[in-house]
Amino acid sequence: MSKKIAVVLSGCGNKDGSEITEAISLILALSEKKAKVSFFAPNLEFSPSNFLTNETLPNSRNVMVEAARITRSDIQDLNSLVAADFDGIAFPGGYGAAKVLSNWATKGSACTVLEEVSRVILDFHKQSKPVAAICIAPVLVAKVLGSQGVNLTIGNDRETAQEILKTGAKHVDCPVTDFVTDRSAKVITTPAYMYGSAAPFEVYTGIRGLVAELIEMA
Repeated sequence: MSKKIAVVLSGCGNKDGSEITEAISLILALSEKKAKVSFFAPNLEFSPSNFLTNETLPNSRNVMVEAARITRSDIQDLNSLVAADFDGIAFPGGYGAAKVLSNWATKGSACTVLEEVSRVILDFHKQSKPVAAICIAPVLVAKVLGSQGVNLTIGNDRETAQEILKTGAKHVDCPVTDFVTDRSAKVITTPAYMYGSAAPFEVYTGIRGLVAELIEMA
């Protein structure tokens, strides 16, 4: 039977939303495993970035509308996500995870995670369903589940790893082509573009491994 996996996006583009290569790698790997995927994003406004100059653009955009670019318009409001309807959940990276789904980008370990994001992570965890996170998205899991000492990775970035440790979570160094599994907590993480010089195929390799583990646990 096909596993039902919820994928939570934070927009479209690495600087203010979901990293596109990571999101597509996740979609391809889930498709290879014959998973039934449903996409979700928060229905809220955000301040987009100019990807050429890194400046903040003056007009706001909608996170769910932007994320729909990746999913061929197939997306739902994160508020409607019910953990009982799925076998697992995955969060691709991109700085939308640290700017939209949380404010980790400015607050680090003292951040606040968007209420609906915190809710779904806790709901899946309480139902013993696996949670997968890619690139910078593991910080969401660290903030929500860190008090339980969950093991995860963002690669080998020392500054981010130190902030993760402050949440109570445990950081494990990991190459881009691999992943880290906390079998007790059912959390799977992979660094992806936390290695800025990573080749797209290396990013895909790590995500493909993460997905195989996610489906096995689901």
